[in-house]
Amino acid sequence: MSLQYLIREPKTIQENNPLLLLLHGYGSNKEDLFSFAAELPEEYYVISVQAPHDLMYGSYAWYAINFDADENKFSDLNQAKESRDLIVDFIDELVAKYPIDKDKITLIGFSQGAILSYAIALSYPEKISKIVAMSGYLNTEMAKENFEQKNFSNLKIFASHGTVDQVIPVDWAIKTNPILEKLGIKCVYKEYPVGHGVAPQNFYDFRNWLEENK
Repeated sequence: MSLQYLIREPKTIQENNPLLLLLHGYGSNKEDLFSFAAELPEEYYVISVQAPHDLMYGSYAWYAINFDADENKFSDLNQAKESRDLIVDFIDELVAKYPIDKDKITLIGFSQGAILSYAIALSYPEKISKIVAMSGYLNTEMAKENFEQKNFSNLKIFASHGTVDQVIPVDWAIKTNPILEKLGIKCVYKEYPVGHGVAPQNFYDFRNWLEENK
C-alpha cells in the first residue's frame, strides 16, 4: 500500500461495506482521528491514513505551509495536488484490497485534511459520496482544472468550524458555503464555541448526519 494507515474492520459485515477515510491535520498522524474509530457506525470500514511528508517526532503533513517575510501563510499547491491524487490512488488500492462499496466512500478531514477533502471531492465526485470537513475551508486552487463542470448531484457535505478558531478563521469556512451552493452541492454547516479542535457536540452531530445520510 502506498500510504501508512490504521484500520477498524466493520462490525456488521455486508457484501460490500462503506468506507470512512480519516485525513488528519498538519503536524498530526494516523493515530489522531483514529481515536474516534470505536464510536463510529458499525457498518463502516474506518481507515485512518497518514500523510506522506514527515515533519519529525511523529508529525506529518499533506503539504507544506510556508510563511513569507510579512508572516503571511501560504500553501504549497503542488504538494497539495500531489497529496490529493495520492489519496485518490490510495482509495483505489483499498477498494482492490478490501470488500469496500466504491459508491459509498466518505472522507472525514480535520484542518489540512478537511481542505484536502474538499479538493478531492470536487476533483473526483464520482469517487466520493460524502465528506465531513471540520475546521477547514475550500481552496479551489487545489481542485482539478474545470472541476465546475463535474456532476455533484450525489455529493453531500457536513462542514463545521469553531467560532474562535485562531488557526483557520471561521470567516474562511463561511465563504465556502456559497461556492458549494452555486455548484448545487448539498451542505450542512454548523459552528461550535471552540477553537481549532473538535467539540464533543461536533462529533455527535456529524455521526448523526452519517446515520441520516446512508
